[in-house]
Amino acid sequence: MTRLLRYTLLGLLFVIGPIGMLIYSVTWRPEAREVLPVSCSTQAPTLVPGQALKVMTWNVQYLAGKRYVFWNDLAAGADERPTPEDMAFSLDEVARVIRDEQPDIVLLQELDDDAKTSAYQHQLKLLNERLADLYPCSTSAFDWKADFVPEPHIFGSVGRQLATLSRYQINHAERLQLPNAPGNPISRQFKPRDALLVAYLPLSDGGQLAVLNTHLERATQADKTLQNQVSAVAKVLDKYEGGGTPWLIGGDFNLLPLGQYRRLPDEQRTPYSADSALHLLWDKYPMIPTNNEAGGVDRERWLTHYPNDPGLNGPDRTVDYLFYSPRIKRVQAQVRQDDTLRISDHLPVIARFLLPAAP
Repeated sequence: MTRLLRYTLLGLLFVIGPIGMLIYSVTWRPEAREVLPVSCSTQAPTLVPGQALKVMTWNVQYLAGKRYVFWNDLAAGADERPTPEDMAFSLDEVARVIRDEQPDIVLLQELDDDAKTSAYQHQLKLLNERLADLYPCSTSAFDWKADFVPEPHIFGSVGRQLATLSRYQINHAERLQLPNAPGNPISRQFKPRDALLVAYLPLSDGGQLAVLNTHLERATQADKTLQNQVSAVAKVLDKYEGGGTPWLIGGDFNLLPLGQYRRLPDEQRTPYSADSALHLLWDKYPMIPTNNEAGGVDRERWLTHYPNDPGLNGPDRTVDYLFYSPRIKRVQAQVRQDDTLRISDHLPVIARFLLPAAP
């Protein structure tokens, strides 16, 4: 090795080393499984086998509202962040809808925590302050976190969470990491880390109900990431089902039901596939909405996503779902659309269930 080459390599080492250390210091590397804290402000009641349970899942879009087309919504999107006034309005509206529905369990996605985009708000705390009388128990997990993201439209901190609110006792909770999207080793450090937030609610007979909350990859092109994530989710659900633990999962899956792909305009199909990876779940477990509901004559009632696109005047696809153990019985379900179209780019999915009776 020539002296010049040695000096060149040494110089690169002195440059790359500090950059690597800087990236390491500002980014987040979660464990595959992490035990999470649970907050219960009062002595919450315990679930009883056979009882009715009302559940809501809702991606609240970090309370940004619907007056924007953000830079990551469309190539022509110019907006970077919502105003504090719009976030305050959305916070009140989310609380209003939840208080009106009064579900027993609320699964929320995209709540910000100390993120530059949302003025460093702690949105779960703000929501809890408005709903503490209804939900004594809660737990949350980050699925995107970094002290600094160099993306010019962000250029600051990110912190985005899944959150589960419960009227009933939560014994413990955990975060399970899902497969990440591919990318170069540097850019991957700044990307979301999609996960499952699992809350375990005790039953009075000594058993437990596993309640899962998730937000899967928001793909910009068709690749294997979503299929890998759904496969990982299916393995977790199979484990609960095989062990006799009743479960339900809700969230933003970013995948279409059967038949909706061909109904979208060509320019809207890019991140999706005609063969939805969601079949890995619906082939085995009941889904809300069902494929028949999402593709039938009343399919418009089951649309859950209203993209930030000025070319649209309402929801045009279904990407938010509830899945549940066959041991649990569905009683009623709906997508609340009539008064939620201006709160978020997603609409709340709500269902009533009957838990399995004691053996």
